[in-house]
Amino acid sequence: MTKTVNHWIAGRTVEGTSGNWGPVTDPATGAVTTRVALASAEEVGAAVAAAKEAYAAGWGTSSLARRTAVLFRYRALLDARRDEIAALITAEHGKVHSDALGEVARGLEIVELACGITTQLKGELSTEVAGRVDVSSIRQPLGVVAGITPFNFPAMVPMWMFPLAIACGNTFVLKPSEKDPSAANLLAELAAEAGLPDGVLNVVHGDKVAVDALLAHPDVAAVSFVGSTPIARHIHTTASANGKRVQALGGAKNHMLVLPDADLDAAADAAVSAAYGSAGERCMAISAVVALESIADELVEKIRERAEKIVIGPGTDPASEMGPLITRAHRDRVASYVTGAAAQGAEVVLDGTGHTVPGHEDGHWIGLSLLDRVSTDSDAYRDEIFGPVLCVLRAESYDEALALINASPYGNGTAIFTRDGGAARRFQLEVQAGMVGVNVPIPVPVGYHSFGGWKDSLFGDHHIYGNDGVHFYTRGKVVTTRWPDPSEPHAGVDLGFPRNH
Repeated sequence: MTKTVNHWIAGRTVEGTSGNWGPVTDPATGAVTTRVALASAEEVGAAVAAAKEAYAAGWGTSSLARRTAVLFRYRALLDARRDEIAALITAEHGKVHSDALGEVARGLEIVELACGITTQLKGELSTEVAGRVDVSSIRQPLGVVAGITPFNFPAMVPMWMFPLAIACGNTFVLKPSEKDPSAANLLAELAAEAGLPDGVLNVVHGDKVAVDALLAHPDVAAVSFVGSTPIARHIHTTASANGKRVQALGGAKNHMLVLPDADLDAAADAAVSAAYGSAGERCMAISAVVALESIADELVEKIRERAEKIVIGPGTDPASEMGPLITRAHRDRVASYVTGAAAQGAEVVLDGTGHTVPGHEDGHWIGLSLLDRVSTDSDAYRDEIFGPVLCVLRAESYDEALALINASPYGNGTAIFTRDGGAARRFQLEVQAGMVGVNVPIPVPVGYHSFGGWKDSLFGDHHIYGNDGVHFYTRGKVVTTRWPDPSEPHAGVDLGFPRNH
């Protein structure tokens, strides 16, 4: 029997009324298992109204102690139910259970950061900047804020947003991906169980209609987004034009530079792990290895040997190391880059487009593909494929490799593999990317540092979570105070510019 996923508004499940529904499939079987309500603009408005009412009812002025008490209880509930959350992710996204558990764990890092929000929201005070004049700086919440999140991390990316937002005193409307919506509802239900007041966290499902309604709504003060670059650009442009604060994280083409002195076995292990983990459906996946020519043949062979051994199967099977892609259409799009690679000059070392899993022939399966000698003007290199396709490019020198990487319009993450500390230091200063790994293939920062890229991988001034996240969800206010001594005479009228001395 097909399950139905409805909205979560004002602390309760609210049935969809638009009459529009979206299908949710089990990627391992291709079967439609769920239908999800697709909200109208009016339904989005109801969620925003609930958030606005909760903010006005006192969440925005609630004590830090009250907020953190809820978050500590929430963290405990998430920890206790992490297997259940991971199972929902596997059922609708397809990633293997261990990977789904890892996603929940990384989301929990931000909940833990939010639990310590008291130190993050401390203001500053300067006394006696002039005679009996003090100046203080404080940070206050924005009001109603929204998050629009992608299918590849249906639990982690929402948790990158709403825990910090509500810890800072805001109320939140989440629009998760309609491709795997169930995890978001469970996150909201657990927040209510932890004692979060009705309306502080709302979940409204939908497609472009819902997104555009959030971008236009006058009561939404800020929008957070993670997804592809074209949509990130649209969201930044549209929301900014409507007077909203925006952080919009876009796509990526993450490069891994391998120098001749690197441990090639470690580099090959890292390349396979980072390129093919979660079936390549990660914005921090390594999708392009740049190898110096002197070691390129050996490195490609080591990658091929490892890639051929990866076990592909249903995410529910403990033996599986990689699951299917999210939809049939996405699977076909990813395959098209491999089938067209040879005509654009690449050497197809591994072609995974014909892969199937016995007993699950209708699943969205694709094997691991490895393309060598890829040119920078080929489709496989220029586009964000978002699947298990690894491109290898070759360079004669460090300077040539660096120029290649920096010429990319994307600047999300990058990595270098080397034993040379001087080369690594130079790379981390010279490369044009927001996150850099040194012998670390997926340099996703821990929760108390911020996540974000450069160039076409980020639109807006703030990265997500960490200190940037706190600053994004608050605004600064400076208060200048003078309390004259009762014995002082009145200073009288002075039309001159105020002096601080």
